[in-house]
Amino acid sequence: MEIKAKRTLVKSAPELWELADDLARLEAWMGGFVGSEGPVAIEVTERVHERTLGWRSSCAQGGAEIKVALAESGFGTSVEISAKHGGGSPAAGVALERLLDELGSPDRRPFSAG
Repeated sequence: MEIKAKRTLVKSAPELWELADDLARLEAWMGGFVGSEGPVAIEVTERVHERTLGWRSSCAQGGAEIKVALAESGFGTSVEISAKHGGGSPAAGVALERLLDELGSPDRRPFSAG
């Protein structure tokens, strides 16, 4: 099963990149996508700074894959997520929308050493 979600968020690509390029966050998002109660170990498969981030779970977790693509778009950044999962978890579409919600949340900011 392959699903996609797309939204323009009012954040810059560097801001979104700082949020997304975090191993613990990627593992948590994969857990939500495959319907796990907790984080799922992942392997990063693609990383193009501030543009594309791809990761996958092990075959034991269904070999799910997620890819996030960022592109400047007017007053924000277009975020497109594509995901594949052999198991077809019913929560998969909801998990992608939650991922977009988390990235777009005004409360969710990258860590800044002040």
